[in-house]
Amino acid sequence: MLKLKVCGMRLAANIAAVAELQPDYLGFIFYERSPRFISEVSAELIRYIPAEIKTTGVFVNEDLEKVKEKISSLKLKAVQLHGSELPEYGAALKSSFPNIEVIKAFGIDEDFDFSALEAYLETADYFLFDTKTKAHGGSGKTFNWSVLDRYTYNKPYFLSGGIDLEHSTAIKKLNDSRLYALDINSRFETEPGLKDVAKIKEFIREMTI
Repeated sequence: MLKLKVCGMRLAANIAAVAELQPDYLGFIFYERSPRFISEVSAELIRYIPAEIKTTGVFVNEDLEKVKEKISSLKLKAVQLHGSELPEYGAALKSSFPNIEVIKAFGIDEDFDFSALEAYLETADYFLFDTKTKAHGGSGKTFNWSVLDRYTYNKPYFLSGGIDLEHSTAIKKLNDSRLYALDINSRFETEPGLKDVAKIKEFIREMTI
């Protein structure tokens, strides 16, 4: 059974409603240029989310010490690095927080060079493959999944980028044991950061039948 990550949570009541669906991961974006940037007030709720849900901070080329502070203060269980962070960045997080999950994201297009991932094999627990955009994700667009045929490493990965309810059948046909989780975001929103709980519930149902 694939894991599910709901990313881009921003509003308190919506965070609580989605948490009730018990996704495996909840993602919170700490990138100020994102329309899904979470406020300090809503971020305070993260520490109260049920322990079985892996609360995930999403950062883009953020100062390392600021990321460490968020991990400590909000009790984050995972960190998603969505910029051009070097392998040493993830290693430094692991050194300070041995139990933190490090998810290294990459923007994928037809010309992506998968050999660039080799340097991250030791410092990332998972990769995340998103559609390449200038805005570091959240585009609502899918990339050509057949490009993943060129991915030769054994590291498990999250599939992201414009996943919608209509993709459930195609996802179930993907035959890749390394596919660990689905990352859903903008296609399950009524506005940036406000998730359609009923649609997420339907997606969960579709993926389990």
